[in-house]
Amino acid sequence: MTDDLRLPENSTSLIDLPVVAVVGRPNVGKSTLVNRMIGRREAVVQELPGVTRDRVSYDANWNGRSFVVVDTGGWAPDEKGMAARITEQAELAIAAADAVVFVVDATVGTQDVDEAVVRVLRRTNKPVILAANKVDDQRGEAEAAAMWSLGLGEPYPVSALHGRGSGDLLDAILSALPEAPAATEASERGPRRVAIVGKPNVGKSSLLNRLAGQQRVVVDEVAGTTVDPVDELIELDGQVYRFIDTAGIRRRVKEASGHEYYASLRTRGAVERAEVCVVVIDASESVTEQDLRVLTSVEEAGRALVIAFNKWDLTDDERRRYLRREIERDLVQFVWAAKINISATTGRHVDRLGPAIEEALDSWETRIPTGRLNAFLGRIVAAHPHPVRGGKQPRILFATQAQAGPPTFVLFTSGQIEAGYLRFIERRLREEFGFIGTPVHVEVRAREKRKSR
Repeated sequence: MTDDLRLPENSTSLIDLPVVAVVGRPNVGKSTLVNRMIGRREAVVQELPGVTRDRVSYDANWNGRSFVVVDTGGWAPDEKGMAARITEQAELAIAAADAVVFVVDATVGTQDVDEAVVRVLRRTNKPVILAANKVDDQRGEAEAAAMWSLGLGEPYPVSALHGRGSGDLLDAILSALPEAPAATEASERGPRRVAIVGKPNVGKSSLLNRLAGQQRVVVDEVAGTTVDPVDELIELDGQVYRFIDTAGIRRRVKEASGHEYYASLRTRGAVERAEVCVVVIDASESVTEQDLRVLTSVEEAGRALVIAFNKWDLTDDERRRYLRREIERDLVQFVWAAKINISATTGRHVDRLGPAIEEALDSWETRIPTGRLNAFLGRIVAAHPHPVRGGKQPRILFATQAQAGPPTFVLFTSGQIEAGYLRFIERRLREEFGFIGTPVHVEVRAREKRKSR
């Protein structure tokens, strides 16, 4: 996930940073150049063309000035299908940018596609910086000089792979970008972070597009369309959230290869950095082991959880009856999570997502006063004491909440507590204090036995 500092056009930002869009035809090294510009490996890179599909924003800083870099998919005018939707995302990135970096491959020269892109760029009246990529040595500078023919001014020879010429390119970008306005005093905490996760092809991108009210990400029937995590600031019920659309979590990261492997790693990183995860499950199909693995990974990460059963418009009465049974049988360990039946395509019950997210976040951050907690546990232990094992009965001496987000409780005991009794305490904690939509962790610290003299 990236911390995109730019709000959507229908929102008011606290710090409206200048934006530069990086565009070009497929496989000219745009994502590699983006990684070089931001100084870290964020964008997924592979030698295969078409890895980047959505417009993805990254925060960058050069010579003390901050700006936003938007990576885009390969621009291929007059294409159809997914390629046309990728091109549309690139055009949207240009429309929202203050300047454009047009990347060409100096080793192959000017292509017809490049000239078609130039004609579009001229109509935008945006400052355009021409980057002739893959110039790894002085011999390639002559090939880069041939790019003057595009009519965009001086081509900047760079090697995104080795960093050659990247400083000059960044200086040119800063000269074309407007100065960022002075930062006003921001709130203590930025927008709440919500990751949309799930296995491939369950409708995660469609849900983000529905929430954003625009085609923010590319949607296709082919599984695995989303590669890079894409974030968007969206207002729900007066509250601004940072939604992150992620790549589908595969069965196992080890089974993935190439860009799918790195996409899976970035998805898991997005889950770690989120506060609440919306796990999307295809309601028209049976709940799979892969769905359960996604839910378990969110719980183990300690994130708040909302389960969205998508594609409800594709279900009939019989399928809904079976789904209820699957929830009772397979999702019993996630009974604490809010569950919503939605259709990202038709918009059915998508408006219920905001209240469910807010409730889960409230529970995730709940703190129980120590006095109230110990009084509650005293009543529980008195009514249901720990079973006697081996002639000994461990007692709970004291308890405290070590942290929130997620709620984590520490029990100081006279001996080890059985796992079954811990699950009983967790269940009673939920009954007493709610904790809807958040995992609850209960830890035990047994008192050490005193050594005999």
